[in-house]
Amino acid sequence: MSAPVELVWDVQAELGEGPVWDAAREAIWFVDIKGRKLHRYTPRTDAKASWDTPDQTGFALPTVDGALICGVRGGLHRFEPESGVFTLIQPVEGDRPQNRLNDGFVAADGALWFGTMDDSEEQKSGALYRWAGGVLTRHDDGYGVTNGPCLSPDGATLYHHDTLERTIYAFDHADGALSNKRRFGVTEDGYADGPSMDAEGVLHVGLFNGWGVARFSPAGERIGKIEAPVQTVTKAAFGGPDLRDLYLTTAWLGNADKRASQPTLGGLFRVRVETPGLPQNLIAL
Repeated sequence: MSAPVELVWDVQAELGEGPVWDAAREAIWFVDIKGRKLHRYTPRTDAKASWDTPDQTGFALPTVDGALICGVRGGLHRFEPESGVFTLIQPVEGDRPQNRLNDGFVAADGALWFGTMDDSEEQKSGALYRWAGGVLTRHDDGYGVTNGPCLSPDGATLYHHDTLERTIYAFDHADGALSNKRRFGVTEDGYADGPSMDAEGVLHVGLFNGWGVARFSPAGERIGKIEAPVQTVTKAAFGGPDLRDLYLTTAWLGNADKRASQPTLGGLFRVRVETPGLPQNLIAL
């Protein structure tokens, strides 16, 4: 069971995405990809801050030294919150200029995993990458819209989505290598958007146009849904001191005509859950 979903920031994001808990700052970071914004919400004080990004940005994930690595179209950028400066540190897909970076995840070893996608959502030119020790490696290819990845609590299974196909894939994962790709689940009541993992291995999947967050057991069984007050949940991430506050990013992209009936589309929401999430890993540099 979960408590009612509450709106914590009516930020009106066109494409809110990538919520992540920053334990050191006790804050949630998230992006508005199409609005080219990086946002930070601090629940203890209700403080809100925003920065312009250099281009469409799919994620902003914390590093071991207090900065963020942001998935900006064209490459990975280092972002310094104190100065607001973005610096390109790793070009990505210079040979696929139609693509942009989408969702990302940090593994326990400090490696950054992320996906790319065709910005027009027409070509299956998206791929799955790992960036570790300054080395960028492409691990899978041929996606329409990538979302994720994320890892099981034991790190043995990596999950990654093709949102256009409403499909969640699973891979065997060991020492940064992937094998045995298989279909894990399908979201018939919405498009499988960003995933997050709880401490019991239950996969939480945002449902774009599905009014909530789908929950899947480690065996791939659909075991429930957290209902949301708006139809486009892009991702849910665990935060708060005990990791039991689930933060939901949403979007009005593709649903501008629904904003009159759903005026909080694009807002940041929060719901209290029983099972905590996993601690947020930090990117090793």
